[in-house]
Amino acid sequence: MAYKSAVFITALVTAGVGAAAGPVMLAWPAQAPAMPNLAQDALCDGSVATPGTKEAPPGMVWIPGGETRIGSDQHYREEGPVTRVSVDGFWMDRTEVTNAQFRRFVEATGYATEAERVVDGPGAGSRRPAGSVVFVDPTSQAGTSDTWWQLVPEANWRHPEGPGSDIKGRENHPVVHVTYNDAVAYARWLGRELPTEAQWEHAARGGLDGAPYAWGGEFTPQGVALANTWQGYFPVQNTRGDGYLATAPVGCFAANGYGLRDMIGNVWEWTSDWYRPRHDGLGGVNPTGPRQEDSYDPRQPGVPSRVIKGGSFLCAQNFCQRYRPASRHPQEVGLGASHLGFRTVLTVR
Repeated sequence: MAYKSAVFITALVTAGVGAAAGPVMLAWPAQAPAMPNLAQDALCDGSVATPGTKEAPPGMVWIPGGETRIGSDQHYREEGPVTRVSVDGFWMDRTEVTNAQFRRFVEATGYATEAERVVDGPGAGSRRPAGSVVFVDPTSQAGTSDTWWQLVPEANWRHPEGPGSDIKGRENHPVVHVTYNDAVAYARWLGRELPTEAQWEHAARGGLDGAPYAWGGEFTPQGVALANTWQGYFPVQNTRGDGYLATAPVGCFAANGYGLRDMIGNVWEWTSDWYRPRHDGLGGVNPTGPRQEDSYDPRQPGVPSRVIKGGSFLCAQNFCQRYRPASRHPQEVGLGASHLGFRTVLTVR
């Protein structure tokens, strides 16, 4: 999935990447803010997000509750064992949170993401933005053959590739370089939450219990790409068979059975569950995963990690076949990346 080696990630953690330089105080409103009007947010296919009604929050779709099997015993070991769980119905964002939506949150609250906060650099008296991790094509002048990821101090949601880049023209692309805390802050602003792993996987399956993909049993039925993934030989050749080299605007691919877009591919998505490398012990009704003290990432013991789901535009058949509902991966909570975003849920209690 995410990074070429655990050694590289450990080095980033040791260097303090993603660590906040103290808490950022937000002026939280006394009452929940009015829901943003998403009815004018055009999707890739030219349609627009569903306007809100008294019953349906804007931009969200209802995910019916029920039993579902999560996990897989046929792919990566950390996806097993297949476990039957039950979840209550909930509302979920139809698409990944976009740059435009995240900008509304920042403008309303003054929030600074963890990648934008200043931290101490390696030299005496040196201070710099914490930055984030950017995928770099190893065939490019900036790339190297031994790693595809670079820590870029000024990379953040406003500057996805670092200095000189911006989100102009990408307002409807998924926001990236958000840490777990950044995603939680946005969700709380709207009175929402991040999905649990069980909620996310149940929603991603769209009613197709046990199917390997969100749309059925074939990855590219009749040769048609149904998600934004890597076509060609990763990491040196991307044929853009799906039309995109990196992120795509939200909604470019067909909805699943519940009306959700881009649950597979485009960007990985945060969940609220702490990570363990198996589903052992998970089950029951509305499971929330292990306790923090029981979480464990074998690549980085001692580094707090949450579960991310869905794969991204960097997942390829020869390298990272994690463009499936069952796919899961650990992500340290204080580190964002250029292929990592999120969506929110509204739980009815």
